[in-house]
Amino acid sequence: MSQSSHIKPAFWSASALALMLAFQPSAIAQDSDEPEADNAQEGEFLGTLTLGESKREVRTDTPVPITVIDKQEIDDRQASTIAELIDSVPGVTLVNGSTPSGSGINIRGFGANGTFGTDQKVAVVIDGANTGGEELYRIGTQLFTDPFLYRSVAVQRGTVGSYEYGTGIVGGIVLLETIDASDLTGGDPGFNAALTGGYFSNGDGLNGSATLAWQPTENLELLGNYSYREQDNQDDGDGEEIGNSAFELPSFLLKGRYTFGANSDQSITASFTQTETAERDVPYDTFFTTTDAFGNVDRDILNQTASLIYRFQPVNNDLIDLEAALTYANQEIDGSFITGSSPLEANPFFGPVIRRLGDADHQFETTRLTVKNKSFIDTGIITHDLTYGVDIFERKREDEEAAPGGTDDRIAVFLINDIGIGQGFFFTPAIRFESSEIRGSIPDPNAPPQSPFAPPMPTPEISRKVENQALVGGASLRYEFENGLSLFGSYAYTESLPIIDDLENAIFIEQPEKSDTFEAGFSFDRVGVLADSDTLALKLNYFDTKLDDVTSYSGALEIELDGFELEGSYAMSNGFYIDLNANIVDGEELQAFTDPTTMAPARRVIDWDRTPQDTVRATFGQVLFNGLADVSAEVVSAFDTPSDATPPSPVQVIEPDDVTVLNLRATISPQTGVLRGTQLRLGLENATDEAYTPLLATRPAVGQNFKITLSRVF
Repeated sequence: MSQSSHIKPAFWSASALALMLAFQPSAIAQDSDEPEADNAQEGEFLGTLTLGESKREVRTDTPVPITVIDKQEIDDRQASTIAELIDSVPGVTLVNGSTPSGSGINIRGFGANGTFGTDQKVAVVIDGANTGGEELYRIGTQLFTDPFLYRSVAVQRGTVGSYEYGTGIVGGIVLLETIDASDLTGGDPGFNAALTGGYFSNGDGLNGSATLAWQPTENLELLGNYSYREQDNQDDGDGEEIGNSAFELPSFLLKGRYTFGANSDQSITASFTQTETAERDVPYDTFFTTTDAFGNVDRDILNQTASLIYRFQPVNNDLIDLEAALTYANQEIDGSFITGSSPLEANPFFGPVIRRLGDADHQFETTRLTVKNKSFIDTGIITHDLTYGVDIFERKREDEEAAPGGTDDRIAVFLINDIGIGQGFFFTPAIRFESSEIRGSIPDPNAPPQSPFAPPMPTPEISRKVENQALVGGASLRYEFENGLSLFGSYAYTESLPIIDDLENAIFIEQPEKSDTFEAGFSFDRVGVLADSDTLALKLNYFDTKLDDVTSYSGALEIELDGFELEGSYAMSNGFYIDLNANIVDGEELQAFTDPTTMAPARRVIDWDRTPQDTVRATFGQVLFNGLADVSAEVVSAFDTPSDATPPSPVQVIEPDDVTVLNLRATISPQTGVLRGTQLRLGLENATDEAYTPLLATRPAVGQNFKITLSRVF
């Protein structure tokens, strides 16, 4: 029996009570003694209007498809990983997700997959530092960090808003911002602390976090955080153990900010994060649940980011808003092959290959300097909000026999102009030029081949240097009507410049992948729809992305995806709210193959095997008793996606049929008295214990999981 099944009766009773309470009249409704708008005379005080708030804001003010998860939602979701946190964003699909290793983030079909941890088409940025490695075979560590360290996570989908961050961003960007001392101190001098502890039933998971914030003066703030989480192997909905899902994850954050200058118009912010884990006698293939032909390894993973950011924003000067950011990201994955763990060790050809893979020590270091300025220029009927800058960075990859090393030096300039025309038109052109120089060593093509029956010898190598450039850009247009309706459309072009992994391929190293994306949609935002103080926000976005000159996916020449992304929220002043999002997508690839009849090269169009699943997610919630409690029920439906393509991973043994999952959550936050600053969070994920494997995942989904977290700010 699954351990999580013991909590079913108690929690179902509690959940039923919470849901009944949710739809009772809330104590936060507007006071009946306040003057009503209909009886008020012009100029009279109409009383305080309490607007409804949903869990998540819908960004209706921009054509860029972006979703922001704030600190409150980060805490309420009680996620074990960042991937598990952002799977609620439309367009985001997880390759697994409940573990930091063997999982990854896929946005609009790009990013992590069951073969490589990343395809370089999704950027992950922590406090301005680009993180993650390159194409590590069967090792998924795209985003290796702890949710406790962050105050917000933003997911920006597609290419149109990416030119400030790089080239080749087809899927999107995950932007993470670490917590600040002022989040605890409120900006006032003093000392504050926060403690958090949690438990979840499926896998006997434990987590904890301690944060110390000190603000000796108004101009100086310092913060330190230590977080820890662990779990055993989890169970799926059938009560079967999900192998290779146990982990221990200690993390810490150090951060400080000093503000100075006339009117405190300058600041320096420094931050450092570190997350690490030690895995012993685990499958080399982190996507697998059991040992396979690759055998087992001992693996140590270290992920570090550091940033130093200078900001100058003089008062009464619209032309200067300067930021200079120096960042560093380091990821180390050290492996040690366990002798006797693979049935192919004795094979004279595969044995040495498997041992080299298992013993490889990978390291990726990215150092980046970005200097940018924002200028606001008002010429009357037309305004210009300019962002422009220079971006210089270097990525170093440690050289291993099983993986090519080298350096990738890049320099780029970018310009984004948000133009306002009259009262309703907004036109935003953007451009980026980027130049790269990749240097490294490759096997000498003129060296004599080695005999598979002879003892392995070091492969002779030669040096190689390749230069590439890309000029990319796009534009968006939005018109905002006075009634809250906005229409928008955009076009974006980008190129994925070759990476260090491509050094050994004479074609790939000089062939950038090219992407075109068209988007169109509408948004609507209004206060007072069904009642005076309710709020409604909707955003529907259609996208069509085509990727040409494909080098990232075997056999594919072209890939095209199109789909719809919907976000919505509705909230009433009595505390009732609804959050909604949906993702509907279709993908095809032009595939090169050998005709079995003629044995001649041929081409065909088939469904792309990495197309995400169609999903709909709705959350119904109620805030009770002046904010004392927030209870919600989240319903997630994923739909069968018929395909004529082979699934991307052979371990996907459960077909992705229609499935509906129920998640229940309750947060209790006393607003007054001695318990003010204390929060109790309860959650029941996959409440009906559904057994399924999400499309693109290589492991079954986690079964029923009860979560409880207690936190206190002192």
